[in-house]
Amino acid sequence: MLERGARLQEKPRLDASPILWRRRLLREGLGLAAPRPRWHLLFVAAFPAYQQDLFASDLRPGDRYLLSDGRAIYCAPTGGDGSRNTVVGAQVLDTDPAVETSGMDAGFSPSPRQLRAPDIAVGNVPDKPGWIEGAPPLAVEYASSGQDEAELRKKIRELLAAGTRWVWVVRLLGERHVEVHEKDRPILRYRIGEKLRAPGVLRNEVPVEAMFNREVAHEVALRNLLQRKGYDSLESVRTEGRVEGREEGREEGREEGRREAEAALLHQQFERKLRRPLTEGELAEIDARITRLGTTRMIDVVFDLSGDALDAWLRDPAAE
Repeated sequence: MLERGARLQEKPRLDASPILWRRRLLREGLGLAAPRPRWHLLFVAAFPAYQQDLFASDLRPGDRYLLSDGRAIYCAPTGGDGSRNTVVGAQVLDTDPAVETSGMDAGFSPSPRQLRAPDIAVGNVPDKPGWIEGAPPLAVEYASSGQDEAELRKKIRELLAAGTRWVWVVRLLGERHVEVHEKDRPILRYRIGEKLRAPGVLRNEVPVEAMFNREVAHEVALRNLLQRKGYDSLESVRTEGRVEGREEGREEGREEGRREAEAALLHQQFERKLRRPLTEGELAEIDARITRLGTTRMIDVVFDLSGDALDAWLRDPAAE
């Protein structure tokens, strides 16, 4: 997410107020962080001087603010390149065979006065509402025009301090490359042709270009999905099809084996995106559309659409 620090006026000496002291003792000293009324956030947004007195519990999903030590940080909408490439990178990481959970713009609150939302988080993303405690093992940020570099550096420090092992910053301006940040280590830069690693979080290495090149990302995601089904590569599927075809004395066995494997992989990815098992009718409809639209189009659809949009697309018999 491209974050911009909110313009804050110099904060008045609020600490001199006995009321504020009592409130902070109650909330911080006793560990209480009950949500404040919604008018409080509107009040804070209207008066910048008060934007340093917030808790994660004051914010809700959808609010355009994150928190750093209780200070509100306004998050501007993402531009076209950042939005498009976040989806590209997310499909590569989510399909890795070692990844069990991932999310986009997931809110992590390692402490009551902290709230950060990496563009992509890999690991520690539960399927339940509310802010997530702790931090993801791997976080990815996309940086383009309008990026507040000072705020980005602070966000990286806070994520690493909260337990994130790696923060990848994908630089979209100029010669595209990826910076790798680790705690107490120098920044490493990886360029096109090189590979990124996150041992213990990802099984496979990730080509740098897969984080912003859609075609490369599709190839990597397909490899990952095949590995989830026990195949090393698409060629392994084709080889199995050829062997089965020879054993059965049917030349068409080679192509049939490949189609069945690709269909099974697409079934799995539809279920992951929809977060539910497919019905028999939906399985048949997906197989029919593979035949009608082709495997490449089906891969595009399942990765590019949100869960709700994918559900609507599947229900529409005329959808292309």
